[in-house]
Amino acid sequence: MTAFEYVRPDDVTGAVAMVSADPAAAYLAGGTTQLDLLLKDGVVTSDRLVDIGRLPLRGITEGVGKLNVGALTTMEELSADPVVRRRLPFVHDALLAGASPQLRNMATIGGNLLQRTRCRYFRDAAVPACNKRAPGSGCAAVAGRARMHAILGASEKCIAVHASDLCVPFAALDVEVHIRGTGGRRSVPLTEFYLLPGDRPEIETVLAHGELITHVEVPLPPSGTRSGYLKVRDRASYEFALTSAAAALVIEDGTIVWARLALGGVGTVPWRAREAEAVLTGAAPTVETYRAAAEATIRDPFTVPGTAFKVELVKRTIVRVLRDVAEARP
Repeated sequence: MTAFEYVRPDDVTGAVAMVSADPAAAYLAGGTTQLDLLLKDGVVTSDRLVDIGRLPLRGITEGVGKLNVGALTTMEELSADPVVRRRLPFVHDALLAGASPQLRNMATIGGNLLQRTRCRYFRDAAVPACNKRAPGSGCAAVAGRARMHAILGASEKCIAVHASDLCVPFAALDVEVHIRGTGGRRSVPLTEFYLLPGDRPEIETVLAHGELITHVEVPLPPSGTRSGYLKVRDRASYEFALTSAAAALVIEDGTIVWARLALGGVGTVPWRAREAEAVLTGAAPTVETYRAAAEATIRDPFTVPGTAFKVELVKRTIVRVLRDVAEARP
């Protein structure tokens, strides 16, 4: 049994100071992955868990052209929000596809952004070769069974996939992550919040130790936007994605005038498909356009025998979600 100290700070400032001052401390909110990693899998260590679950970081408020979502807002609360249902259907769909109702009522939005990879080699402490867990030890997934792993942003150093469904439409929307640290407040676009593995797979985000996500700012898309989230998985309920895609389009007079696309299940980070967006914008909403967008997105993938099938599968996923969104009512 792993021993640790459990503390509950009174305010955000106290929580940040407490964790920042202690290299062995970590935040605890919903606990849906942190406790697994610490107590069950034993792949992370912490001498002190700082419970932020009762801090005033919960709630959804609508501003001018945006939603502000507190980091402790649950997935279920965000999925039930009327603005999300009306203006952001692909966010709503991604939330429902991401977890069971029991988990959605515990898991927080901040926790979802910070969830660790489900890579079987990372989560098995008996596997010695994992650069995320033991820097410089290698990547067992490259030569092992790797069906659920990444083909974009990957390298021989790490092919662990980013597991979040929610972060896929969030990446498409240019969500801003707001952060509090001992040095003050800052915000970072979600597309810059995550770091590619490179030579340091163990460093996954731009967060310094002790920094705390306080809320995310979700831009609302233009009026008349149609959007959708498609998740391809082995079973229909509560399975991680083999591939997924979040798409949003504005179509006027037979032309795509605004496009957003992001991918999940294939990237080491939530993957914004800007090349596809450039192909789509100004083009007619046709299958040929969608295929061109898919080809523009999937260039130079890093594959191993277990992941090679994802190249064609994600292209088909892109075509399918774009077709479905274009045919939906705005």
